[in-house]
Amino acid sequence: MRVTILGAGVAGLTAATELVARGVDVEIVERGAAPGAQSCSWYAGGMLAPECEADMAEPIVVELGREALAWWQKYVPDIVQRGSIVVSTSRDRNELKRFGARTKCHQWLKQKELAALEPDLGERFAEALFFKDEAHMDPRAALLALTQHLCEQGVKFHYGATLEDVTPGGKIIDARGLAARDFLPQLRGVRGEMLVVKCDDVQLSRPVRLAHPRFPVYIVPRGEGLYMIGATQIESERAGGVSAKSMVDLINAAYAVHPAFGEAEIVETGAQLRPAFPDNLPRVNWVNDRLHINGLFRHGYLLSPACARMAADILCRSNQPAEFMDEDHNQWATA
Repeated sequence: MRVTILGAGVAGLTAATELVARGVDVEIVERGAAPGAQSCSWYAGGMLAPECEADMAEPIVVELGREALAWWQKYVPDIVQRGSIVVSTSRDRNELKRFGARTKCHQWLKQKELAALEPDLGERFAEALFFKDEAHMDPRAALLALTQHLCEQGVKFHYGATLEDVTPGGKIIDARGLAARDFLPQLRGVRGEMLVVKCDDVQLSRPVRLAHPRFPVYIVPRGEGLYMIGATQIESERAGGVSAKSMVDLINAAYAVHPAFGEAEIVETGAQLRPAFPDNLPRVNWVNDRLHINGLFRHGYLLSPACARMAADILCRSNQPAEFMDEDHNQWATA
């Protein structure tokens, strides 16, 4: 079997990896000049935190997200499994209690226990939630690792190209994100913005989330004093860089986690549009003779392994039924 995949973001690369592992001949067509560049995959947080996502996401996101860690550990080095921490300011303690009530698989930490894990947080917070089984990674390194693995397996990449520039073979998987609205008009863009800062005065070894009624934020360590601070979730399809308001909101939230972030050097800013369906759940389904993987919203790295598995099951007709959203987009069905 031959499969042509449109898109070399996280959805396309994970689908290719899953298919190649099953012996399928794959090629990838990417309109960008490099793997993941300028896609929302490039600006992601890279957190593998399904239990934390239960705070706002549907149960299916948590269930399918639990597949992600083992899958990424097979293909990407340097996955950091040190858990996730959720904190709140004292005046927003009810937000932390609400977060704890909506999620599972965590433990409440008192100040001494928190200080033992993250001394810089123990100085500032009387309690926290700890999700010990969660993990994180550098998403850009992950994209490059998958690309290298696929190249070593003989997968051909066509960069700066569209389907019209190649002769596709066999089936087509469309993983183009918002660009697939020519087939999926119900897709919308949800704007996400992030900062990368350098702050040697803060030492964090695992992602930290701030539970806040208006500006929930996460801070992900990247090593060598670098931290990714993200991310806004704005119902807007405005193109362009990070807005002044969003930058202020992100920095203020990070400052609430630790005042030293107020003196951090801003190394990079980024903004992209996440592809989302009206219910913010992904789809793996056939539209116009293409198998679409889309609508990963803010869960690209968390849900792409499960979506890749489903796509491969559908194409390879495995003995296990493949799950995907039905045509009414309201439940996971079997193919």
